Amino acid sequence: MSERPAVIAGFVDDSVEPGVWRYARARRARVVIDAENYFDHMQQAMLGARERILMIGWDFDTRIHLSTGRRWWQKGFNRTYPLRLGSFIPWLARRNRKLEVRILNWTYSVVKFAGRGSMALDILRWYPHRRIDFKFDTAHPIGCSHHQKIVVIDDNFAVCGGIDMTTRRWDTRAHLDDDPRRKRPNGEPYGPWHDLTMIVEGDAAQALEELGRYRWARAGGKPLKPARRTITSAWPEDLAADFEDVEIGIARTRAEYNGERKIDEIEQLFLRQIAAAKHFIYAESQYFASRSIAEALAVRLAEPNPPEIVIVHPISADGWMETKAMDPARARLYTAIRELDTQDRFHLYVPFARDTPIYVHAKLMIVDDRILRVGSANFNNRSMGLDSECDVFIDCERPGNAHCSQRIREMRLSLLGEHCGIDPAEVARLIEQHGSMAGMIAGLGPGRGRTLRPFHPQPLSHLEIELADREMLDPEEPPAMFEIRPPSRGLFRRGSVLARSMRKLKTKAQRR
Repeated sequence: MSERPAVIAGFVDDSVEPGVWRYARARRARVVIDAENYFDHMQQAMLGARERILMIGWDFDTRIHLSTGRRWWQKGFNRTYPLRLGSFIPWLARRNRKLEVRILNWTYSVVKFAGRGSMALDILRWYPHRRIDFKFDTAHPIGCSHHQKIVVIDDNFAVCGGIDMTTRRWDTRAHLDDDPRRKRPNGEPYGPWHDLTMIVEGDAAQALEELGRYRWARAGGKPLKPARRTITSAWPEDLAADFEDVEIGIARTRAEYNGERKIDEIEQLFLRQIAAAKHFIYAESQYFASRSIAEALAVRLAEPNPPEIVIVHPISADGWMETKAMDPARARLYTAIRELDTQDRFHLYVPFARDTPIYVHAKLMIVDDRILRVGSANFNNRSMGLDSECDVFIDCERPGNAHCSQRIREMRLSLLGEHCGIDPAEVARLIEQHGSMAGMIAGLGPGRGRTLRPFHPQPLSHLEIELADREMLDPEEPPAMFEIRPPSRGLFRRGSVLARSMRKLKTKAQRR
């Protein structure tokens, strides 16, 4: 293997410990749940940018509107600014002659241009602006994707999580089954959507700025100088913090490519945090298809006193290929885990608004109200070894973080209240009454506006079982995309606890 290219002088590529790239303190941090106000917050933050706005994402759509409309006051003049992202960015560049805007998007999104009309025109309009640069990221193996969702403003404000600057992300926490405000730029309505991200200020933002500059240069952009240290930040004035003076951990996934070694910090961190759970794990994920995570959960469930595990996810993946790859793997893993779950501690739920399923795009994990983790990585194999990912987390056992536990608990109760349509205080009372999150959910019963319904897998065809068991559509490493691996090297690896569970189920079926 050739020596890794030094794209950015001084960039620290090594993990500080297994599963963690960097620890850095944040003056303030906020978890934004759902995108009702997210785009408005981002517009206000970009108005405060002095030197650079760096946006890195899986998808980007210039046609979205950022807010419902405000007026910008400066030097005694009342000036309006565009609400549409594609017009707002050049307006910013004209207003601040020192500001540069760099946007990095996964290359697959180029095929979406044909259906986005004015977006291609926006990119052409930006071209004469030397301080606006839009690039597609192709710096990854064939079949992999750039999946990070990061925004950095100067070196003091950053966002990392699951929300892209694109269409079909906006929704309120009420997740109405029929909300007329929930429309694509072409006016087409879309269904309820649940998502979240984390905003940080201070040294943690500076660390993400370094990571963003590295990814920009690695994707072929002209290397960017570090943003100059600023005293003020772009933090919106009306945005309250969830945490103050807190240490943030950062973890990454990156496939081996062009001299760069593989980074699997995200997977390592998941395994460590699952193993450390004492009482419960509450998670939200777009998928449940990762072999390594399922095995880690299965090991915990086989213990005499396992933690409660509650995972909220969508009823089905979004898109034909995703459905074929993720849904059968979920069904197979769920079946194997339930066979091991003799104490009924493992639960998958789907959120509904009346009879309309809510799509879960969030990537979140809370462990014992002492670990809060938000990022771009899902519970699938791609996020563990193929796609570029970035997660941020707060661990209350780290120095100076003990004060965060109560707020993490409030956040978990708030999310459960959102999905169940009840007040967080009522969630806490019912958990105390029933002794578990699953008991609280079951005790509520049907007939309410928003509910969490238990997941029940549908029967699979022989082909679906073969594709899932061999990990044909969701491999763990880039070379596996072009190999036909036996099932013993797929979801149910020889000797694993999941493989033993499936053999047990097969024996039971034969005896019937």
